[in-house]
Amino acid sequence: MNDDPASEVQAVAQRYARRGQPDRYSMLQPDVWQTVQERQRAMLQLFAQLGLAELSQLTVLEVGCGAGGNLLELLRLGFRPEHLAGIELLPERHALARSLLPPAVTLWQGDASALTIEPGSRDIVCQHTVFSSLLDDAFQQQLAAAMWSWLRPGGGVLWYDFTVDNPRNRDVRGVPLQRVQALFPQARMWRRKLTLAPPLARWLCRIHPALYSVFNALPPLRTHVLAWLEKPV
Repeated sequence: MNDDPASEVQAVAQRYARRGQPDRYSMLQPDVWQTVQERQRAMLQLFAQLGLAELSQLTVLEVGCGAGGNLLELLRLGFRPEHLAGIELLPERHALARSLLPPAVTLWQGDASALTIEPGSRDIVCQHTVFSSLLDDAFQQQLAAAMWSWLRPGGGVLWYDFTVDNPRNRDVRGVPLQRVQALFPQARMWRRKLTLAPPLARWLCRIHPALYSVFNALPPLRTHVLAWLEKPV
């Protein structure tokens, strides 16, 4: 455990810098577009189940917005740009997001856990594979507490992350459901397992893209969770 949040922030930046291979996450890769489309379908089904019909009225903040891809998704779904915001740690990704997203989308650059936002001001706070890159438990807890404070009662954290460790990548670790619940102990959780294990998906899709769906039909091979963590009214 690290008592200095700044050192964990620096460590996260170094971990991302070591990843390289930018084409690994290109939408031209068959495993990537199938993973993304599966997550999108699950998210839309979740919104429908929650009765979130007026998407244009909802305020959203994404933690770790990267180059803005997820915020672009939300715009296509009908969220209003003036109701969207994101914060990104890495300056180069923040700059790319700023160049791609409409000016009305608010973007910050820096440490999300230190961001000053009015408590209870957001309907949705989302994160996509951010917490699996945070190896310090105390920093995870600090960021989760900040995210929870930004939510209005009845709103929720939209969570997408993997639950198992990757033995080939020591810069990440899985966030099991028990840990998610511990990070947000007051939340009512809805969750769904999805996403074929990426190393397996890449290998199978080299043989044929259709194999993604075949093997993804087996729940034990799914490594990620899409969750909604609702704040009590």
